[in-house]
Amino acid sequence: MKLKALTLFTACMLATGSAYAQQDNWPTQPVKLVVGYAPGGPVDTTARVFAKYLSAELNQAVVVENRAGASGMIAAESTSRATPDGYTWNFVASPTMTITPLIQRAHTIDYDKDFSYVGTLVNYTNVLVINKDVPVTNIQELIDYAKKNPSAVSFGSAGVGGSNHLSAELLKQKTGTEMLHVPYRGNSPAMVDVIGGKITFMFDITSTAIPFIESGQVRPLAVTSRERNAGLPDVPSMIEAGVEDYEVTGWYALIGPANIPQPIITRVHEAMTKIAKDESFVKQMDASGYTIALSDGEALKNRAKNEYAMWDEVIKQAKILENQ
Repeated sequence: MKLKALTLFTACMLATGSAYAQQDNWPTQPVKLVVGYAPGGPVDTTARVFAKYLSAELNQAVVVENRAGASGMIAAESTSRATPDGYTWNFVASPTMTITPLIQRAHTIDYDKDFSYVGTLVNYTNVLVINKDVPVTNIQELIDYAKKNPSAVSFGSAGVGGSNHLSAELLKQKTGTEMLHVPYRGNSPAMVDVIGGKITFMFDITSTAIPFIESGQVRPLAVTSRERNAGLPDVPSMIEAGVEDYEVTGWYALIGPANIPQPIITRVHEAMTKIAKDESFVKQMDASGYTIALSDGEALKNRAKNEYAMWDEVIKQAKILENQ
């Protein structure tokens, strides 16, 4: 009996030692970065830039895997089911954690229990862009125009419950205006119709809107962050433009399946910290309208909870679920 107990103890010690050795040597194989959106979009392109720098820091290949669908939920659910060995991470956009769960009630994710949190990497800002022929040049003029012509002002979005849809709903709620929502299957077709004059305006991520602004195809009125955006330094914030307490800032972050060993999480966060301070990386992010916003896992988790509560209130006031 004593021999069996000793054998079991020895086996446990060997297994524990092996696990620690694996953590110390991590990574010994390619690391997967799951992205919940299609190739070529803003989340995907930023993830690929980050993957290149992360690969250099870890001295190991970092491979981006696109698992598009359900506003990032397919990727999040697959990540939650992955083996917690540090070889699968999700480069996640904030709506997947703060908006989509409120709209897609059938999801099976428990954000408190199903993930390990590394931290945020960058913030992104939406910008309100308007058809260049609409006779308004600032936010106050748009509000006045909408109040005088309630049936003439429409806004596009990438779909019901998307961050750009809710950015407009928040604007309506804070200014007491009525505007018609026109949902599309993505930002690109909505932008085409803003340019063509079929809809009045839309909110778009600065990184994808900047080329249309610089070419003069649309006119920017305001960004949704509290401060001005580095990619659009001449465009005021909503608060500057007179919309009190209006602030919408999205973010990209890194999460993994629950129970990843803390030494591996620490190793990845250290790599993220170095990348966030790399001048060439910062320059690329600035040019695309992103702002470095490094945080740890606990801060990320708290931020997600606070923004979830904010969007829950916006969605209830807009009666979005009731109208579906």
